[in-house]
Amino acid sequence: MKHKRDEYVQMSRLGLSINRHDMQPAEVEAYYICDSCGEEIVVPVDVTEGLHQDYVEDCPICCNPMVLHVDIAEDGQPLITSEHE
Repeated sequence: MKHKRDEYVQMSRLGLSINRHDMQPAEVEAYYICDSCGEEIVVPVDVTEGLHQDYVEDCPICCNPMVLHVDIAEDGQPLITSEHE
């Protein structure tokens, strides 16, 4: 389990601010393959929300709920894995 201090250091290396008052949204696009319909789904990822994010989003093609696990790499690029809710 990572501590807030570790995440602060990693986000600082990416050039991201932890202070929300001086943050600008930093969205990048990433994609995953829906387990239900097999379509490639492009989603925006806000890298300022943390280095690891989990959330549920319905597939825009087949409407099945998917749990998305987002990890931000050291170079700032997101990696998404998905599974059925």
